[in-house]
Amino acid sequence: MSVGLLTRVFPPEVVDEVVAECGRTEQRHRSLPARVMAYFAIGLGLHSEGSYEDVLGLMTDGLAWAVPDAEPVRLPSKSAIFQARDRLGPEPVKALFERVAVPLAVSETPGAWLAGRRLVALDGTCVDIADSEVNDEYFGRPGVNKGERSAFPQARLVALAECGTHAVFAAEIDGCRTSELAMASRLVDRLEPGMVLLADRGFTSFALWQQASATGADLLWRARNNVKPRPIEQLDDGSWLGELRADNTKLNSPHVVVRVVEYHIDDGRGEPLGPFRLFTTMVDPTEVTASELATAYAQRWEIESTFDELKTHQRGPKRVLRSKSPTLVEQEIWGHLCCHYAIRTLMFEAAHEARLDPDRVSFTAALRITRRSLSQARDFSPSGH
Repeated sequence: MSVGLLTRVFPPEVVDEVVAECGRTEQRHRSLPARVMAYFAIGLGLHSEGSYEDVLGLMTDGLAWAVPDAEPVRLPSKSAIFQARDRLGPEPVKALFERVAVPLAVSETPGAWLAGRRLVALDGTCVDIADSEVNDEYFGRPGVNKGERSAFPQARLVALAECGTHAVFAAEIDGCRTSELAMASRLVDRLEPGMVLLADRGFTSFALWQQASATGADLLWRARNNVKPRPIEQLDDGSWLGELRADNTKLNSPHVVVRVVEYHIDDGRGEPLGPFRLFTTMVDPTEVTASELATAYAQRWEIESTFDELKTHQRGPKRVLRSKSPTLVEQEIWGHLCCHYAIRTLMFEAAHEARLDPDRVSFTAALRITRRSLSQARDFSPSGH
């Protein structure tokens, strides 16, 4: 399953194209060509506990079975594998993800749509990386209590994910000293008309709001309590329109009109939670009601589940990324993202075929199935059973 899935989601010809575009095509024959190392980078995300030699063995056996023209690879030493990883760098793996990863949901996918628009979410997380001097200098190490620093340097990942399928289709990687807000400004231009972006209050920013809405996508963001638009019109469903200003202290500062939805949540455990306050560009209550907007915003938590899949299940709980240099850290994270996208593609196709909500499919089961190696079946024809 593992290499068969990877070569179907990331076809060899596409791998070769991005390798060439990134200038990594070999000038002479090598025992570990760039195509093999690109799949190896994804394989490290799939088999996070495996040694270099074990993962390469699984990948090369599978490639020999799944790709008819793949040249046999004689397994080299760990040092040679490291050097081949270093030659490849992060750029081809990043380019491969950006070339292939797109939202997956179709019109009948449950939980993926609001008023005919695709629900996507924006959020960030941090990942523990190997404790090396260069990683510490490049990525930084967050502080903890009493002036101490964390045990490991951390890389920050900010991503856009489709809520209905958990497919990550855009991402940025940086050091933990770079804020999620700053990284989001490098990401929101990848939004498109026909999307609704859900974001938590940590991303409340007039500049980011303008940048994101300029893409033609609609926005549905939770607001910080201290951001208060000037009311201009009450709507029939209880929501209202207001002027959101770049600077509330200046009447002539730039502003946009937003629709404001305020509500509480009764979870049955005492006093209702809230108030929650949402801003949206979807200003027409006849198209989508305040209740529908509040219900849709709950889908933002799907990206939290996506990060849990990446960090707890795929990478392994409390497991630190193995790469000891910044370029290989980035390569490893892009490999993890490619791997997660391949698994989520498998899950979406299975759910779609069975007419199920993708949320009903177990990520851990799909991960376990994907990790099964084709190496044991390499003596059989790909068309056999």
